[in-house]
Amino acid sequence: MARLKDKYQQQILPQIKEKFKYKNSLQVPRLEKIVINVGLGEAVAEPKFLDSAVGELAAITGQRPSVTKAKKSVAAFKIRAGMSIGCKVTLRGKRMYEFFDRLVNVVLPRVRDFRGISPHSFDGAGNFTLGIKEQIIFPEISYEKIPMVHGMDITLATTAKSNEEARQLLHLLGMPFQEFQEGP
Repeated sequence: MARLKDKYQQQILPQIKEKFKYKNSLQVPRLEKIVINVGLGEAVAEPKFLDSAVGELAAITGQRPSVTKAKKSVAAFKIRAGMSIGCKVTLRGKRMYEFFDRLVNVVLPRVRDFRGISPHSFDGAGNFTLGIKEQIIFPEISYEKIPMVHGMDITLATTAKSNEEARQLLHLLGMPFQEFQEGP
């Protein structure tokens, strides 16, 4: 079993159950899936960028990404419907917990001038999205071997019903949030 999943079941689940006064353990929010998305508009001009991004995402996650295609034609960006413009991976189960553990303990501390993650990126339904500007913060990526630096979006989908429940869950799992301050 993944180290983080074991920690969730042994320590975090009882804490959240007591704090929010749940009667049943199945009511306690949990991490459902992690979706990593890379959008590459530059892949229109240079298709090798997309191949490189697919390889990098596979190295980071340990799972082969699916290539995403444009749904509509956009003349201003020279994009036609059906063109490959990005890639994504959905992680669940053991791989999800291992990726989250690496993200929190290895990757985020490598970000330059890191002061914590903004706690304002919740969507109202308990899901959290984190934007990363450079893929080179992952130790699996070698700076010399990449043709271009690009970012990615990481969405943490939880079963929480509110932002407060999800924030508490992610905080206990080790997500380094900035100190939350309300109002002026």
